[in-house]
Amino acid sequence: MGNTPRTSRARRWALTGAISLGTAAATLAAAPAAQARPVPPAARYHAHHHGVFPTVPQMAAARASSTASSTGQETLSYGGGVDGIGVQSGHSKVYLVFYGTQWGTKSTDSNGDATFSGDPDSAAPVAQEMFKDIGTGNERWSADLTQWCDGPNVSTGATSCPSNADFIPYQSGGVLSGVWYDNSAASPSSATGHQLAQEAINAAAHFGNTSASANRHAYYVILSPHGTDPDNYKDPNTGYCAWHDWNGDTTLNGGAASSPYGDIAFSNQPYNTDMGSTCGVGFVNGSSAGKLDGYTMTLGHEWQEMMSDQNPAGGWTNHVSGSSYNGQENADECAWIRPGQFGGAANVTMGTGTFAEQASWSNDTNECDISHAIVGQTSSNTVTVTNPGNQSGTVGTATSLQIQASDSDSSQTLTYAASGLPAGLSISSSTGRISGTPTKSGTSSVTVTVTDGTGATGTTSFTWTENSTGGGSGGITNGGFETGSLSGWTTSGSASATGSAAHSGSYGASLGTSSPSNDSTAAQTFTAPSGSSQLSFSYSSTCPDTVYYDWATATLKDNTTGTTTTVLAKTCASSSAWHQVTAPVTAGHSYTLTLANHDDDYWGDATYTYYDDVTVS
Repeated sequence: MGNTPRTSRARRWALTGAISLGTAAATLAAAPAAQARPVPPAARYHAHHHGVFPTVPQMAAARASSTASSTGQETLSYGGGVDGIGVQSGHSKVYLVFYGTQWGTKSTDSNGDATFSGDPDSAAPVAQEMFKDIGTGNERWSADLTQWCDGPNVSTGATSCPSNADFIPYQSGGVLSGVWYDNSAASPSSATGHQLAQEAINAAAHFGNTSASANRHAYYVILSPHGTDPDNYKDPNTGYCAWHDWNGDTTLNGGAASSPYGDIAFSNQPYNTDMGSTCGVGFVNGSSAGKLDGYTMTLGHEWQEMMSDQNPAGGWTNHVSGSSYNGQENADECAWIRPGQFGGAANVTMGTGTFAEQASWSNDTNECDISHAIVGQTSSNTVTVTNPGNQSGTVGTATSLQIQASDSDSSQTLTYAASGLPAGLSISSSTGRISGTPTKSGTSSVTVTVTDGTGATGTTSFTWTENSTGGGSGGITNGGFETGSLSGWTTSGSASATGSAAHSGSYGASLGTSSPSNDSTAAQTFTAPSGSSQLSFSYSSTCPDTVYYDWATATLKDNTTGTTTTVLAKTCASSSAWHQVTAPVTAGHSYTLTLANHDDDYWGDATYTYYDDVTVS
């Protein structure tokens, strides 16, 4: 798992399995010697733990899209089960164990959550709310797990599940089953893996789970208090952010205590906000609002890996020989991908709260998914979508269409999606309103799909025709990049059309990358059509440096008059928010628009910019 560092070291490294942090560390070490900026500590891989490593730059931030080959280096396969266990193929029971008197005085807040005087970042109630909320509010972050399975009908080495397998069910209604404040003694200043495993066994006894059957779908999160260093997670050379493991009833699993209650799945969750950005503070929401970003990401990372690989590595892990992903679990392969990038971390809204989470690898889509359809679930609900009739519009003219839908169960929350929309238009997943400004003429076949919380769906299809602005030749070609390429544009440096760069539609232009680069540009010469008066485009800049070194900029040269205007002054912003730029044009004049991204080729703060929806109207 991992959102910032990598978050899981399960005793068979659950979080990141083993992305070979050695590989990441070696890559960092190979950076130019003149670059003296500090780099994150290397993470370690223990054969007995699966864990989340500290944040490391993503060497390939944009993961394979669903159009890629059906298998590849990141494909997971089934390990055959350990003690007959591969995944948690039942409703998960999560127990939170606040380990040691350093948590301080316990109280209860208005939500019924335990709070502690020794919890300076208020991590405890957020952890409880997160596990309460999983599987509520129509969230689809956890639905990724429903593709994984175990059971006697699943062959060792399988990369997909047969229909008669035992699948992980969608975890409806939350997974938190108990909270225990173990204040019988202080938590060790640096608890060993053996001590953490023994605490999980103690928790099983506390909650009355004293048989193998009682622990088959149980999971114990050992939460260490502020200021402690469980299993030396702060070590600058061998550190991590969290890990998951298990202790069986016959083996020690690399040092884990032996359990008298059957196999016990547990995780080591340090108070990793103590490590700042190294363990994800501010990774999604910035340093102020995102104090607990890495905390919830590592909690989620380890839980997802435990669900898909309960007794590592008997579940689903990477067994691709020679791959840098070999040994990793589903969350490891998607750890610390930055927000806004394909497969990147994001805020996930659940029933009563919103939590920073990372994506997890999906074999069935061949990508890192932050949201996923529920697999193998059936529903008796009926979703009805009203056909709005065939639509028409004009390129450059804003439009809006409300899709109407209903459910046989009126308590359900509906989620809307659409395929085939004209370039420049998009649908709100929560309201079903289609809106935007079309950028390309032509007729599209549109299908709208509406899904409720049980997985029931309804669809409707219609055509949508966009007419050109007319009145002369010229205008921007491929301004929405919906060809999936940069056709019509002259490019330099690192330039591509990708889904991660889309502001609307399916594609946008990406200039620069998440790795160090130099100047990247996309330029087009066009004639402003008669009746037009304005150029418009949207951009999103990810610039973790300052405008002195890195920036996004755009110029518009009027070739008819020979004058050049800077329509986007040099800008550097780390928020990745989308902004719109407009500039006047004169009908009939020839123009050259140049979109640019400048990166100073400095390791650790690569800058890149997305551009989309370039129109003349």
